[in-house]
Amino acid sequence: MIQCNQEKIQKEQVDTWFNEWKSLAEKIHAAHDRRDHSAGDYMEQGINLYEMFILQASNQTHFDEKEEYEILPINAGERLAFIKRRPGQYACYRQLDELFQETKKRCARLRLKK
Repeated sequence: MIQCNQEKIQKEQVDTWFNEWKSLAEKIHAAHDRRDHSAGDYMEQGINLYEMFILQASNQTHFDEKEEYEILPINAGERLAFIKRRPGQYACYRQLDELFQETKKRCARLRLKK
């Protein structure tokens, strides 16, 4: 298992990532409301943001969905693979939003644990 870096999961840093996601999520939601195809492009940005957050928090340079990261919620690898297959679908947007929220909670638990 790839351990997380305690310094990288402090509340201020996690909030910065999460706020960036919230801003992007608003754009994705609006694109789905408009029913245009820009949601997929925004989702690609969201996927990259999520992976970058996991990598930075884990002191890694390459994200591997098959690897176990301490910071990831349950079955996050499979869920992320699902999202990557069809990023333009609304269900994938919801799933990515859930991953962000669950990861934020997991960071809080890990801060308390160590």
